[in-house]
Amino acid sequence: MARIDPTARVEDGAAIGEGSQIGPYCVIGPHVAIGENCTLISHVQVMGHTSIGANCVISPFAALGGAPQDLSYRGEPTRLAIGAGCTIREGVTMNVGTVKGGGLTRVGERGFFMNNSHVGHDCVVGNDVIFATSATLGGHCEIGDHVYIGGLSAVHQFTRIGPQVMVGGLSGVRGDVIPFGLVNGQYAVLEGLNVIGMKRRNFTRARLATVRAFYQKLFLAPGIFAERLARVQPLAGEDPAIAQILTFIADGKHRPLCLPADDGSKQ
Repeated sequence: MARIDPTARVEDGAAIGEGSQIGPYCVIGPHVAIGENCTLISHVQVMGHTSIGANCVISPFAALGGAPQDLSYRGEPTRLAIGAGCTIREGVTMNVGTVKGGGLTRVGERGFFMNNSHVGHDCVVGNDVIFATSATLGGHCEIGDHVYIGGLSAVHQFTRIGPQVMVGGLSGVRGDVIPFGLVNGQYAVLEGLNVIGMKRRNFTRARLATVRAFYQKLFLAPGIFAERLARVQPLAGEDPAIAQILTFIADGKHRPLCLPADDGSKQ
């Protein structure tokens, strides 16, 4: 049985899962579905067509399912879906999608969203991510699994960040970041591989050496980037991580690739 504080307002039509706790002064809209064993501590607002998976903990003043911050939005019943096991801290905001963006903002499982972080409309966020304080996504971003975004960093709309990337604090990310990349700076540049994250994902020393050698050939060798990219294509079979990076680059659409600061070549 769900426990709902008498000061909370739960609209008719809302679905509250077994074992969930809705704390003081929370407001739950009529099109909201909250999974089992969730805890909304207090003063949480969940609106729109929003679903929240089981075992999430949501702190005061989070606002989930609000209208997209997009001038084209006209109140359409677009959605926000949040996966199970997420921790959503104070003041976090996540918006529903837009019709032109596919109508869905999707957040994966076990994410940790620190205070005042933001997920914009039509974003797709993977599993096991960490957004530090005030980390911000513009609309239509794609964020892979095990990504860490540092405090006060902002990701430009339509940008893709591959899995296992680390974004340093106070960074403005304007280009796609390859899987396993480490980016940093006011206008973020690629500084290398997220070796610490790769070790945590059980990369052996031999695998790390192989991927590092590939990185050197692609990003730091002489010549134009497009020519270097063509030369390293045969290396895709040496390690799954290399194949993943090459596929990510090939799939780019909206944003340029985030490159090292000393790469003066043209793509």
